[in-house]
Amino acid sequence: MKIQTELPENYLDLKKAANYTSSWRERLAAVQTLSSYKHEKVIDLLHNRVKADTVFAVQQAAFEALTKFGEDVTQPVRRKFELIKGAEKVFIRVKKSLPADHTVSDFADKLKRTRLDVYDAYEGDQGKNFLSWLGAKWQTI
Repeated sequence: MKIQTELPENYLDLKKAANYTSSWRERLAAVQTLSSYKHEKVIDLLHNRVKADTVFAVQQAAFEALTKFGEDVTQPVRRKFELIKGAEKVFIRVKKSLPADHTVSDFADKLKRTRLDVYDAYEGDQGKNFLSWLGAKWQTI
């Protein structure tokens, strides 16, 4: 893929998507698109995604783009504990808000409706294992 030095015409839209907290997929797609544009603003945005994104796949994509640009950047490390501060309390609150006979599916639906940012971050982090991970989390609460 050819690296361009000017900003893309839709830079503001891509910047908004790269910072959109409720969709790690949109952030990843924006980072992947921006990785073709070696511009100061893009480089700053990618550095921010490496340091601050809650989803490792987004951090890794930004890291790879910056490395391709020849930037000095530290390899991101996958977080082992809470991705979002206070997420444990969110899980507890959601479970307590449901009837006693609710299912893990009810729990997942309510979490997605009430805290899409938390749902999305953990879905992005866990990947294909997300639903089984969420089920295990639900059982331990």
